[in-house]
Amino acid sequence: MPFPRFRFGGSTKDETHIATSSTIHDTELSDGGLKYVVEQGENDSPPSYQEAAGAPVEVKSPFGYAVGPVTIVFLNLSKMVGTGVFSTPSAILSGTGSVGLSMIWWLIGYLIAISSLAVYLEYASYFPNRSGSEVVYLEQAYPRPRYLFPIAFAVQTVILSFSSGNAIVLARYLFAINGHTPTNWETKGVAIAGYTVATLLLVFHTRFSYRLSNGIGIVKLLTLIFIAITGWVVLGGHTKVKDPNVNFRNAFAGQATAYGATNAMYKIIFSYAGYENAFNVVNEVKNPVKKLRFNSYLALTVVAILYVLANVAYFAAVPITELKAAKEISASLFFRHALGSSGAVKGLNFLIALSAFGNLVAVLIGQSRMIRECGRQGALPFPRFWASTKPLGTPLGPYFFKWILTIIMIIAPPAGDAFNFIVDLQVYPRSLFDLSLAVGIFIIRRRRNRLNIPRSEFRAYDVLVIFSIVTNTFLLVMPWYPPAKGKYGGDVSFWYATYVVTGIGILAICGIYYIAWIYLIPKFRGYRIRQEVINLENGATTHTLIKVPLEQLDGWDATHDALGRRLGAGGHSNSGSDAKAELGQDILVESPRKA
Repeated sequence: MPFPRFRFGGSTKDETHIATSSTIHDTELSDGGLKYVVEQGENDSPPSYQEAAGAPVEVKSPFGYAVGPVTIVFLNLSKMVGTGVFSTPSAILSGTGSVGLSMIWWLIGYLIAISSLAVYLEYASYFPNRSGSEVVYLEQAYPRPRYLFPIAFAVQTVILSFSSGNAIVLARYLFAINGHTPTNWETKGVAIAGYTVATLLLVFHTRFSYRLSNGIGIVKLLTLIFIAITGWVVLGGHTKVKDPNVNFRNAFAGQATAYGATNAMYKIIFSYAGYENAFNVVNEVKNPVKKLRFNSYLALTVVAILYVLANVAYFAAVPITELKAAKEISASLFFRHALGSSGAVKGLNFLIALSAFGNLVAVLIGQSRMIRECGRQGALPFPRFWASTKPLGTPLGPYFFKWILTIIMIIAPPAGDAFNFIVDLQVYPRSLFDLSLAVGIFIIRRRRNRLNIPRSEFRAYDVLVIFSIVTNTFLLVMPWYPPAKGKYGGDVSFWYATYVVTGIGILAICGIYYIAWIYLIPKFRGYRIRQEVINLENGATTHTLIKVPLEQLDGWDATHDALGRRLGAGGHSNSGSDAKAELGQDILVESPRKA
């Protein structure tokens, strides 16, 4: 496993031949109560075997195939390099208690991201023609009880999909350019304006949105490189910093608490979040697994190296006491100490603000596909609204909803407790779903082996999957551990674990809603829930969940396949993915061999 090739999983290209034919139709496999359909898209990926309860494969991507290697790198880089490395080092230093341990934490964060990325790559090799990443992977790993995971994840994803935190950090850096201390409402006003501009730049053209992300990503990369080089200049004694080595002499002086170390690890994971962003657009990538495998690890490794060098620069230029108190503007302090109060500092603060803006763009692109995929599952009301690409060929529904939610979350919560609580609330359910993803790898492997489905194009090493399970279990357990100052000593004035209980409560409410909607109400009102495939414009397709009266149930089941497509006179489905077959193209199904 040579490291420069970034292969953190086993390729099975030479172990088994995978069919690469045109679209496969009307092929179903059964495993007890599970039914699998075999379909293939036009993004040069092998056929996928997915459980029929999942959203239908869009044979032709309604957004085109504009995502190449460069876009993959910068989609991930732009989401990772947002506000984290420029804003969280002070909190991480405070939590770990020492310079040395904080640097080790950044390296551990890289290892956690490597293991999680391997999990994503294996899922992408199973479902290479579905965008939306976790939406798809959880749906397929846990297809029973039917619609439970799609509903729970859709509610959590949609309700907690706001980007108010990053928008506010953007506003604060913009004010830092001219040294103005903003009022609370000035900060909120600029944050709203910044997020609105980001949204408007994406709604009109998909290719332009990727070019914008790539352009800002290049600026982010150059900014981090500049900080790293400036840090070496500081260490060399070529700036006004009198003793650049003072923070490194007793690097491990200080003491960390369990609560502080865990809080710091959450900040680290927040800073690396984005290594998976390109998996949200898999169906827009030609030959996706091969391109994602190399370019995702390339982006992650480059970012990790620059993160460590940026922290070295901060510690070389800024006194520890001042850095611990810096909160959201660690990079601004570095510029001021290393370069003085010159005009260059204002320009560099502008680059950090641009980086935060680029993060908003990258997150909007990725999460719009996730929300759209939630809608295509039928788990959200009004599936046409979420799945449609009219009139501009972009996901206007998800863009609009995310904009509305973010604006509300910028305006409504006051500074302090309410804001910190809402931001923390996003963390815990995500950790639970990440753990479910890692465990789901072993579940899917067992099912595919039982069905003799050919081995996929990529397989993560077991040690990486197990490491991901262990780290996500840690992130679920440790937030219960109280801070050193007692149960009211967290980052809010009330009980420190309120956000944990609330996050679990949201998931419990999703479960109650699911039982009522799918089982109890249909039982009392005499109908059953069935899924139906709807074909929209430009190749877009979606599921919608409909109510079928009991007296019509047998007729419905006889005229629809497992996916929900209406059957023709010959018993074959005639919607969506059968278009090519009707044109007379060859259909090839490889006889599966046991992996």
